Amino acid sequence: MADPSRPWSAGAATGVGSMPGTDPRASLQLVFDTLPDLPFLPELPARGPGAEMVGRAAALLVDLPVEIQPSGWRLTSRAGRDLRRARDFLAADLDALSDLAAGYVGPLKVQYSGPLTLAASIELRTGHRMVIDAGAVRDLADSFAAGIAQHAETVRVAVPGADVVVQFDEPALPAVLAGTIPTASGFGTIRSVPAAEAHDRLAAVLGPVGAGRRVVHCCADDVPVGLLRDAGADAVSFDLDRRVDLDLLGQAVDSGTSLWIGAVPSTGGTRPKFQPVRDRIAQLWQRLGFPAGELATAVVPTPACGLAAATPEYAQGALEAVRDAGLALLDLGGC
Repeated sequence: MADPSRPWSAGAATGVGSMPGTDPRASLQLVFDTLPDLPFLPELPARGPGAEMVGRAAALLVDLPVEIQPSGWRLTSRAGRDLRRARDFLAADLDALSDLAAGYVGPLKVQYSGPLTLAASIELRTGHRMVIDAGAVRDLADSFAAGIAQHAETVRVAVPGADVVVQFDEPALPAVLAGTIPTASGFGTIRSVPAAEAHDRLAAVLGPVGAGRRVVHCCADDVPVGLLRDAGADAVSFDLDRRVDLDLLGQAVDSGTSLWIGAVPSTGGTRPKFQPVRDRIAQLWQRLGFPAGELATAVVPTPACGLAAATPEYAQGALEAVRDAGLALLDLGGC
């Protein structure tokens, strides 16, 4: 079952990462007020290029500068204004975090794009996506691992009482494994990355984080649960409305891997309620065949994906719903 040494506590809930709006202080205040057991550093892509998932991760690459082209982010010979803007966004977020989380003690989640999704998003100088070249993907993962280690330490300095939990977002991973990422022309697809290669690239970035603090999120169908677990993920985060193999989920729980279950849609017109979230998670747990008393320690409720496209009112309601669902899971298990 889930390792009791996890930095998140039983009944905790959290967000996936992105939030609506452009004010990091307001977003952070909402997160810390709503999710006191497992807050996270929000991403605010509405601020523009460099604040979205790929640009935010690219800002952490060591000795691999990138710039924005009409087709997206691309490797370049030296850092320019696009990269400076992305780094400025990160610095502003850390300044806000340092101020608003002063005195905080406990788990604190940060999110980055995963290495395979990053390789499927950033282009080589030729215009082809990096994932086409196994050597380029390896270099990217190594550079990214070094940058993540530096940034995680910066977060620890900003919030000395934080137990930093690192989440990697891999929405493109199933497509990378299946070989369905389109080429630059759009008339073909890029090579399928072998599972062993994907495992090694993931392990390269997960390893330095430290056991008990590694989460991989994938909101696509066919999440490769076993691959993520074997690469070192302590928790697998997925969208409950997507296709996922229940046997693989059960094996993950048996091995001590936590399930972060996305049970609230990322957008909607009606403010979410916690009861459906609690019930859907409990039904999945029952299908997996594990005792109710272990539910709240092995599961963390989350929205299905980021909330950047939601209204501020809906986003707040989604965070409140997963928080209340997490507490309700304690009652279901008799904790």
